[in-house]
Amino acid sequence: MSKYPTFSIITITLNNFSGLQNTCKSVEKQSLNDYEWIIIDGASTDETIDFLRQKRTDTRANQYPTTFISKADQGIYDAMNIGIGKAKGNYLLFLNAGDELASKDTLEMITKHTKDKPDFIYGDSLEPQTPPKEPFYKTATSHKDINWGMFTHHQAMIYNRLKVRDNKMHYSLRYKIASDYDFTARFLKKCSRIIYIEKPICIFEQGGISQTQASLGRKEQYIIRENLEMLSQPRNLWILITQSVSWKLKKLSPALHDSLKSLMP
Repeated sequence: MSKYPTFSIITITLNNFSGLQNTCKSVEKQSLNDYEWIIIDGASTDETIDFLRQKRTDTRANQYPTTFISKADQGIYDAMNIGIGKAKGNYLLFLNAGDELASKDTLEMITKHTKDKPDFIYGDSLEPQTPPKEPFYKTATSHKDINWGMFTHHQAMIYNRLKVRDNKMHYSLRYKIASDYDFTARFLKKCSRIIYIEKPICIFEQGGISQTQASLGRKEQYIIRENLEMLSQPRNLWILITQSVSWKLKKLSPALHDSLKSLMP
């Protein structure tokens, strides 16, 4: 093992004790323990703090370095920036409370792709279904489709920490929902070696702000594309309109939406 762990798993949480427990179980059952776990808590008032204090004395948890900070912050992206500042691993993986790694050998599988020191790694995702049944397998699209939004879940993206550090990157606090999109779009411009793993990396917890406020997210992505000059203004507007119509159709008629989507190249 190198001086520093391969992975820094950064978990953001606020009053989500049950979700944090699920994330913890997922992390602790990994077949590879070449990682550190950093938990940034926004001053929770539930059982979170007692749980994290107990983890400090847990023999099993001490097999890997665990850091937790509990204080009021300016929101999820501020907390992510705090996590980046504490990280020492070669790669950053953001796994928020409630999210899980797809299987017990996920980190071991990803490690095989880090030998050539890629700048960025991404993979597919699993999404739990309601009522409970087999998770939905969400295949990532190409990172080259970044103009159309996030090509996979943020929790299925792994960033080279030195690339983040050397380019002095951080999550913008300007955006409420789409700062991860902004961060990823800017980061990809700095990347020369990108690897896609055709396997699920995370189990994404449904019901987050990006889903409940999807309209705001699309508007923020529009602004980000404009600010980063990712494409022409007419093309940017076309993407926003297309995404908005697609979202409404999905809500009104999921079957028709899926049928039309399957006809697209």
